[in-house]
Amino acid sequence: MRSRALAFLRDESNRVLLGWVGGGLAIAAGGFWAVYVHFYPAPEGKPSNSIEVHNGSVIASGPNATFNAPLNINPDAKEVVGPINERLDKLAAQVARDKGVEVAPLRSILVKLGEAGVKDEDIPKRLDAKADELIKLRSEVEQFQHGPPALAAIAQEAQTLIDKGDLDGARQALVRGREAARAQRSDASRDEAKFLALDAHVDDLQLAYRPAAAKYAEAAGLVAPFDKEQQRRFLLDQAYELYKQGDEFGDNAALAEAINSFRRCLALAPRSERPLEWAATQNNLANALATLGERESGTARLEEAAAAYREALQEYTRARAPLDWAMTQMNLGIALSALGERESGTARLQEAVSAYREALQERPRARAPLDWAMTQMNLGGALWRLGEREGGTARLEEAVAAYRDALQENTRARVPLDWAMTQMNLGNALARLGERERGTARLKEAVTAYREALQENTRARAPLQWAMTQMNLGNALSALGERESGTARLQEAVAAYREALQERTRARAPLDWAMTQMTLGGALARLGERESGTAKLEEAVAAFRAALDDFTRARVPLAWAATQNNLGTALRSLGERESGTARLEAAAAAYREALQENTREHVPLDWAQSTGNQGVALMLLAERRGDAKMAKLAVRQIEAAFATLRDGGDAHLAAIFEAKLPIARALAQKLAKR
Repeated sequence: MRSRALAFLRDESNRVLLGWVGGGLAIAAGGFWAVYVHFYPAPEGKPSNSIEVHNGSVIASGPNATFNAPLNINPDAKEVVGPINERLDKLAAQVARDKGVEVAPLRSILVKLGEAGVKDEDIPKRLDAKADELIKLRSEVEQFQHGPPALAAIAQEAQTLIDKGDLDGARQALVRGREAARAQRSDASRDEAKFLALDAHVDDLQLAYRPAAAKYAEAAGLVAPFDKEQQRRFLLDQAYELYKQGDEFGDNAALAEAINSFRRCLALAPRSERPLEWAATQNNLANALATLGERESGTARLEEAAAAYREALQEYTRARAPLDWAMTQMNLGIALSALGERESGTARLQEAVSAYREALQERPRARAPLDWAMTQMNLGGALWRLGEREGGTARLEEAVAAYRDALQENTRARVPLDWAMTQMNLGNALARLGERERGTARLKEAVTAYREALQENTRARAPLQWAMTQMNLGNALSALGERESGTARLQEAVAAYREALQERTRARAPLDWAMTQMTLGGALARLGERESGTAKLEEAVAAFRAALDDFTRARVPLAWAATQNNLGTALRSLGERESGTARLEAAAAAYREALQENTREHVPLDWAQSTGNQGVALMLLAERRGDAKMAKLAVRQIEAAFATLRDGGDAHLAAIFEAKLPIARALAQKLAKR
């Protein structure tokens, strides 16, 4: 998943992913398109828009685009607001000159972008897109010059106010225009719908997506009795506005409404009559389903998204629409990766890898370098997840190579947030490699990569990405601390996890919160093993049990199993320090729970770890009970774990269980003689 906005880019060079992946998820953000095809109808037989999702974010393709971006400024139009700083004033003036629009409305738009918290680095791109919308809006106003004089006068008044930067005044004029249009006997409903759409355009300029969606819906209702095609276009625009509301503002209810609107649009553009428009709508429906599915537990929405992408590919063939085909293959890969992350086994992840490699056939570096880099990054994410579940290090090495390839184009100077996301994902792959190898070189590389990412993924700019990076940094520090003497690294890891929890709250992101609780528990458990007393170990047990409140077996089976395994280890450490057998019995029970999902067939290395851990717990229990039969079982389990880890390439864990074997064998021999 995801760290993790849709935009419709005017040309291929502007299709850029902003995504995030963390804790196993790579995910980025963008915006969705807002200007209705009512005023700019696509040529017959071609899709009006299509949106591309990247790890929870989106990039739009099609004739129109909007971009998501934070700042605090005021325009200097005296009748609207006070002065803005010189840099932004120059930017507005430059865009006005380049686009041939008035500077005042651009300043008003800058105010709204600032109020919405748009990022400084994205302001130029965002303002350029809004300038294009001003041009389109002016063109639509000019259409009224050929209509009734009363309506033409109001439309011209609205344009004059827009040129002065008085967008609120323009909206008031357009409301009066709608009222005047109602009074016209000829084409009253059509004219009113046009004014509604103009009004929605202004709402969109001010990021008021819900009001814009409501106006488009009303416009669709007005034309429905006599113009089904125009109704469809208005409904598409309604869906796009709702998607932007859901994606940019975290409004899941708006995403659900967008899904319903896209489905309604499918019925109004049958596949047999408009195959490419139908495919574009399927793709956009899938994007909305995938975005919502990544936020929800379960897999139902993600399954629907994958099915919708495959439907789109029935018409978006490589021969007919190669770039749309590649974009949809990419989106399909993201949905399959998200599904694969939540399911046991590797089938979905292997499908995702295939989809990404398909996309790269039409996204070569020479033709579209940033799209190529984005696809490489997502490919790396799927390979990394596969590598976590498979033995050896081959997949993880492939993932590292894919991330390093992506960094050739995702440079810090060019796309700082994408650079940071790629650095974080590279750190994830290096950390996992480091866990399977002896020594600390890979783990130190991972720490360096995470700290690089934090230079751009600051808490102020991208709080959830910052939190994800802090958690992953904690993971690498914890693994280093396990191999080094002392507790300094482990204490750093605990601090990083606690930082992450400031933004990864249970209310905002329950699964991310649970993951951070689990990893915090791991660091506390390691600290507890090195410190006297049991305080840190008790804290670790509490953290693991908290994680299990949201990491349920039904929702995330492998995460549930990992947490049960770690809980067992903390309980085992407590049991070693306490008299009696209660803690050790609880540890063995936790390992048994983990093995229900950590099967040898699906996740052999995780199976080996849980099996070996259970063997160690049984060895300790056998010693306290004097149980020879249990001691023999412990030996068999530790031997099986060691053999699998040795053959699977996890040298570090193999060494741990290899060291336990002579102790277990000696105990079994001793008890057998009694």
